[in-house]
Amino acid sequence: MNTTGGIDSASILFVGEAAWLERVVETFADRTGATIGTVATKAAALDRIRDAPPDCVVVAYELPNETGIDLLRDIDQERERLPVVLGAQSGSESVASEAIGAGVTDYVAVPDRTASVGETFLERTERAVLAAGRRATQRDRARQFDAIFDDARTATWVLDPDGSLVRANRTARELIDTDTDRLVGRPFWTLPWWPESDGTAEDVRRIVETALDGRYGNAVVVRSAAGDESRVVDLSVRPVTNDRGEIVSIVAEGVDVTERVDLERDLRASEELHRVTLNNMTDTILITDEAGEYTYVCPNVHFIFGYTAEEIHEMGSIDELLGEDLFDREALEREGVLKNIECTATDSAGREHTLLVNVREVDIQDGSLLYSCRDITKRKQREAALTTLQETARDLLYAETHREIAQGIVDDAPNVLDLDASAVYLFDAEANHLEPAAYSGRMESLNGPLPTVHADGTTLPSHCFLENEPLWFDDVHESDRLDNRATDLRSAIYVPLGDHGVFVAGSETVGAVDEITRELADLLAATAEAALDRVRRESKLREQDRTLQRQNEQLTRLNRINETIREIDRAVVRAETREEIYHAVCERLVDDRYGLAWIGTTDPADGTLDPQARAGDGRGYLDGRTFDASGAGTEPAERTAATGSVTNVSNVASGLREEAWRKDALTRDYLSVLSIPLVYNDLSHGVLTVYAETQDAFDETARAVLEELGETIAAALSAIERKNALLTTAVTRVEFAVEDPSFVMSRLARETGCTLSYEGGLRQSAEGSHVFVTVEGADPAAVESAATELAAVDDVQRISTNENGGILRLGLARPFFALDLADHGAVCREVVAEPTGTTLVVDVPESVEVQNVAGLVRDLFSEVELRAKQTLDHAGEYDFYAKFLDDVTERQLEVVQTAYYSGFFESPRESTGEDVAAALDISPPAFYQHSRTVQRKLFAALFDDDNLSVAAPQQRFNN
Repeated sequence: MNTTGGIDSASILFVGEAAWLERVVETFADRTGATIGTVATKAAALDRIRDAPPDCVVVAYELPNETGIDLLRDIDQERERLPVVLGAQSGSESVASEAIGAGVTDYVAVPDRTASVGETFLERTERAVLAAGRRATQRDRARQFDAIFDDARTATWVLDPDGSLVRANRTARELIDTDTDRLVGRPFWTLPWWPESDGTAEDVRRIVETALDGRYGNAVVVRSAAGDESRVVDLSVRPVTNDRGEIVSIVAEGVDVTERVDLERDLRASEELHRVTLNNMTDTILITDEAGEYTYVCPNVHFIFGYTAEEIHEMGSIDELLGEDLFDREALEREGVLKNIECTATDSAGREHTLLVNVREVDIQDGSLLYSCRDITKRKQREAALTTLQETARDLLYAETHREIAQGIVDDAPNVLDLDASAVYLFDAEANHLEPAAYSGRMESLNGPLPTVHADGTTLPSHCFLENEPLWFDDVHESDRLDNRATDLRSAIYVPLGDHGVFVAGSETVGAVDEITRELADLLAATAEAALDRVRRESKLREQDRTLQRQNEQLTRLNRINETIREIDRAVVRAETREEIYHAVCERLVDDRYGLAWIGTTDPADGTLDPQARAGDGRGYLDGRTFDASGAGTEPAERTAATGSVTNVSNVASGLREEAWRKDALTRDYLSVLSIPLVYNDLSHGVLTVYAETQDAFDETARAVLEELGETIAAALSAIERKNALLTTAVTRVEFAVEDPSFVMSRLARETGCTLSYEGGLRQSAEGSHVFVTVEGADPAAVESAATELAAVDDVQRISTNENGGILRLGLARPFFALDLADHGAVCREVVAEPTGTTLVVDVPESVEVQNVAGLVRDLFSEVELRAKQTLDHAGEYDFYAKFLDDVTERQLEVVQTAYYSGFFESPRESTGEDVAAALDISPPAFYQHSRTVQRKLFAALFDDDNLSVAAPQQRFNN
């Protein structure tokens, strides 16, 4: 197979009779120097391939009675790596899939217009030929790799580009007593192998610098050994370059030639043949005449070639051993010696060796050419392995996932370690196990499917991972931690990948793992670990970026929600009616945010939820639909109306078949729903339901804000109810009989035997209320004393006393129940507590259901009886009353009420202004200012032009 040249030096076989194939053949003939062959049928193609295998086959899909894929499948197994380019004019995805499944190298779909088909096939075929050549070269290197460091006679060192030690083989390590690992990183010529005296270290430095200049360096140096014995070492250095010609490392080899030197010294006076031979003996010496016939063969020739000296002589010419045209004869005549000629030779077992050959002219015993041959196969294999490691490291720079890195390591392991069975386990910290993320086909063939391994240390992978120590086995069956005794794996390596997992490699051959393989496995694992660390760091950075992005998105959503809430709050504050609040809320929720928003209230008559306001397209979602608020419905608004709790549906599509409303929502692109009860002080004002066109639109923040909005809306609606209750002219007056011993007024009336009448409320807060009560039929002091004993009363103050009783101001520990009535739109008109019972009179505006108020009263007191109900109309009274209350403040009303009940306005006065100011804990000037302000506003309301015809109201002021 063509492994070095391009398309011009390749042989191409074209198979088929398609018209487009003729154009392709013409293009190849015109544009390339390739050797072209053509056949029409599959049978003819198979004969040609067996007789003279081409470098590439270009075949048409349409063959007589067969297809090009049939040819692809029938190619002999010996030619399974032969590149095949398949072309099909009527191609389809099924044809392409079939071709790829059959192992085609490239597939070309020929267009109907085939003007440029020749150029396309030329480009694809050249690519296939070059790729096949590269694969052949890689296979050759892989076969050579196992002997990289096996030469026990040669001490080998690997240096980095500045001449510092990276590692040394076993032979080199055994030459010194020092731990070699401690020498890594130091300049090579300063290491214990070379004495600093007699210039040896300087010689080593010189040849290393020669290699740093890109040239081969060689020197014979003397080193000290045990017992002051000196050893002579033939040291050579060779630069290793990458594809760009840059020096990436230096390989130094030292051969102990002490005995050879001694022998040379002892025999120097001997025959010239021995002197020249010994002076040049590095590995194997061959001497020939001008015709290439052997005149001398070194006895150690078998170390390289596996042949005896006699067998070498029988070969005849040296061309049979080293190949023809090994060197330029004219150059040898000019130079006298040619050094470091690299060539390949095959030994008696069929193994290829890479040699460095020195050729010099001599005149010894009929010989004229002396060949000095050095086997550098291991060095070349080592260089190839290092090159592959560098390529692997470069490729892993672009890997984005741990599994991608694992697969890359498995793919490159055969080229680095010459072990075709490999796997990578990755650690899953959550499950606490090692998962086989990638493994070679050979590993699966020898071992079977790799199981997930629990990280408990009982198996070899988990033990290696937990102990963080590599494991090496000449025969893995000798380990008691081998979990699969049926495996055909014998030699095995287990190397931890930090806290990422374990790399495993092996072979079915016992003892296939040597020291060099271990070192290379360590390097490969270190490369993988570094890549896995990088991916983890980058993954963490990406996760941080995603977290920041999510936080920014959440902040943006929160800002939008807050802006919407502010707009709704402003609209609610300005609203005068319930309808204004309904529409303002719905419109602002829908504006650029949600698809539909509506508010519904429950009809007590039939238990349905009636829409009161809506905003958004809606697309008919609410039209024609009846919402059941009794608890039978599943639509979010129905559920919220029935339960009084928030309903959040984050994914409408979930449970699509179980609930019919989901289908209607999905057809309108409503993907998530939130329904919120509008409740204030246990009073329900309906349900707000919002529909969004994205899933999970209502996250925790959005739900919390919208729930708070629901309370705000309900509070605003309650305020509207209270205002309407004060301003309405048509009311239903309801009288209740209350029997509740825990009610503070009832208890005081029963304990003191008096009649207590509620005269109005004063300042109220979350802690309680202040109310005025009239005492009749008892001494106010006695009632005051009894009130101080009640836990429900925080403080009591006597405002006035008369012959029938007086007026007290009670400070209650809890808000007075009149506030609850006001939140429901009703007005407490009268409360009279007697020893025998209590009467409660309430005005209910026509906009409020009387039954709701009656239910509230029953909730407030233990025993309630409805005594009377009548309809009243106080148009004039309420116009005047409303006008006046709109003008005064709560503090002003409190001041004038206290003054009124204290007898300040009686003649003669029962209390002075100073007395009233003291009761209110204000200064006398402040009291008089408030009093005059209220009087002026009262007269303005009374004598304003619009009210001249209205009789003076008799209504008592109530807060």
